[in-house]
Amino acid sequence: MNRHDNELMTRVGPGAPAGRLLRQYWQPAALAEELEGQRPAKAVKLLGEELVLFRDEGGRYGLVDRRCPHRGADLAFGRRGDGGLRCLFHGWLFDVSGKCLEQPAEAPGKARCDQVRLRAYPCIERGGIVFAYLGDGNPPALPAFDCFTAPAAYTFAFKGLWECNWLQALEVGIDPAHASYLHRFFEDEDPREAYGKQFRDSAANTGMPLTKVLREFGQPSIKVEPVEYGFRIVTTRPLAQHTRHYRITNFVFPETIVIPMSQDMTITQWHVPVDDTHCYWYSIFTSFDGPVDREKMRAQRLEQHSLPDYRPLSGRANEWGYDPAEQAASTYTGMGMDINVHDQWAVESQGAIQDRTQEHLGGTDVAIIANRRMLLGAIKGLQTGAEPPFRFNEIAAAAITGPIAVDTVGAAAEGEVTWRRLDSERRAACPWIGACSGTEQA
Repeated sequence: MNRHDNELMTRVGPGAPAGRLLRQYWQPAALAEELEGQRPAKAVKLLGEELVLFRDEGGRYGLVDRRCPHRGADLAFGRRGDGGLRCLFHGWLFDVSGKCLEQPAEAPGKARCDQVRLRAYPCIERGGIVFAYLGDGNPPALPAFDCFTAPAAYTFAFKGLWECNWLQALEVGIDPAHASYLHRFFEDEDPREAYGKQFRDSAANTGMPLTKVLREFGQPSIKVEPVEYGFRIVTTRPLAQHTRHYRITNFVFPETIVIPMSQDMTITQWHVPVDDTHCYWYSIFTSFDGPVDREKMRAQRLEQHSLPDYRPLSGRANEWGYDPAEQAASTYTGMGMDINVHDQWAVESQGAIQDRTQEHLGGTDVAIIANRRMLLGAIKGLQTGAEPPFRFNEIAAAAITGPIAVDTVGAAAEGEVTWRRLDSERRAACPWIGACSGTEQA
């Protein structure tokens, strides 16, 4: 990686090449729950832009410039009502499209509402997240992924702030090899007591805890397979002469991963730039078994995060909770049992923007390399007038379902038959999918 390309991939502000590309896709702007209660408006910094997100009385979401075009006052403190958001300074009123509806201090006939407009971006809510489109032209359609098609009772959304560039945050999620080390636990928990905790489940078709699989089989074979939304990552660990563990994860271009949480739950996670040196991860947890226990999952995550900024309690200031006694006895990192903290350390310790010119990549970095080539190709293509990849119309998006995200064990001779069968069986038993719908196509 040369320095020029590293800069090209990581800078996201208005006008920056990567920023231009990312604006061609829907971006999570906030959790829907952040606009509940008495204050349905909040300041949002997204891709380096200072904005305010609000919900009007009719339930419509608006994402608009944070500064009032009259005298620059902060609209994040605006009054909601009368079909929009009203500036406290002189009462100017703007709707979700940025249109100026009123300038009440002006004398009759002197208002010039038609000459003033706020910069505004379209918004939609899916799976408990408010998404915004910051690009030009019409936004693409969202695929019919499980996280978007499952009933609300079967999903839970959360987020967390990391103090690093968006790309290194994404890359930890497409690096299957790190789980055998960074997330190594020296003792295995009872899976029945580990609801909502990744890697605490048992691998399907075996009583072996997944933590034991990762700990004892640390040299995976990793294969990248192109698919219509980006690529699938097939990670294989040989357990015995004729037995294999398969972990199927997904990269959805440009910044999303879909991974198994447990045998009955998946995580769809976006890594969204706040600016060049900060990002939020947004996750939708999707259950195939029964309605999620939202109170329990929320309580688990609030043990590690503070509101209202969803800032982690562990970080550089307290060395991510590092405890050498724990490192010697129970975890590989010595940074507690929450794997989010492990990932946070890995990416924040690389620096605000990782210097990739100093790397020495290995064979297990195949997905990292594939993504960088794809990302650089898309950025440089956009600069020369090419269409950004993986943008779908409504018809094409409706046909993109799934994706498969499972952990399972099977005979080596069966290969992908093993994990496709597990996915089909899980979907057949799923109360919100039914026996014959929603299965991802080859």
